[in-house]
Amino acid sequence: MQKRKAFTLIEVLVSIALLGIVLVPLFSVVDMMRKSNTHLLSALKSSKQIAKASKVLFMDILSSDGTLEITKDEFTRLCIDETKNSLYNLPLAKVCWVVLKEHNTLVRIEGNDYKLPLKSEDKVEVDSVMKDVDLFDVYQQKDKVLVFLRQQGKEPISFMVQGITNPVLRILTDGTKIMRDGRKILPDGTQVFKDGSKILPDGTIVPAPKKKGISKRKGNTVNANPAHTQQHIQQPLRQPQTSRL
Repeated sequence: MQKRKAFTLIEVLVSIALLGIVLVPLFSVVDMMRKSNTHLLSALKSSKQIAKASKVLFMDILSSDGTLEITKDEFTRLCIDETKNSLYNLPLAKVCWVVLKEHNTLVRIEGNDYKLPLKSEDKVEVDSVMKDVDLFDVYQQKDKVLVFLRQQGKEPISFMVQGITNPVLRILTDGTKIMRDGRKILPDGTQVFKDGSKILPDGTIVPAPKKKGISKRKGNTVNANPAHTQQHIQQPLRQPQTSRL
């Protein structure tokens, strides 16, 4: 029976050297894959962020009453007076989309009865949507609203919302707005409805005034039917009958 020979020192050293040569590119490939996965994950998060922002903006416009205030500057500022698409369970919300100068951050502001620029006492919710925005533009023509949105280094996103009609039919000289549904909005914000009911600027509801009914007199009523009256007059008067005792 032959005895197995052990590895010599030279063979061990050669094996270690070869292993070192193989491990260097192997670690390089692993590091490259890790960076690639990180970049891919970042791209996916950014893509989801843009898609989510576009969806929320689309629903804000689609669920609005049609009153859009578009202000053109370096970036467009979009304010929607009333929308049912609330992220904070408001029945109706005022939403503004604004690009801040710091990092060109697109933010969404939701609340009620506030004006830009915001004041310290305004109760609003401000959500940062995305940073490094280099394009945010909104156009409205008749019942169509077109939106362009792009993040730096990304492909631009655009979409159109149709059927958005401005509810204001006309504006009087004193600033009163005549709405398409028959409401009147006074300059102080009071809403007056067709039946006379009102909603004050602080949200107080004033019911419609009661209509005055026709009062009826008690006693005998006169029949206003001429035919019946004439027939009643033409009938001869009957003599009272006397009974014999």
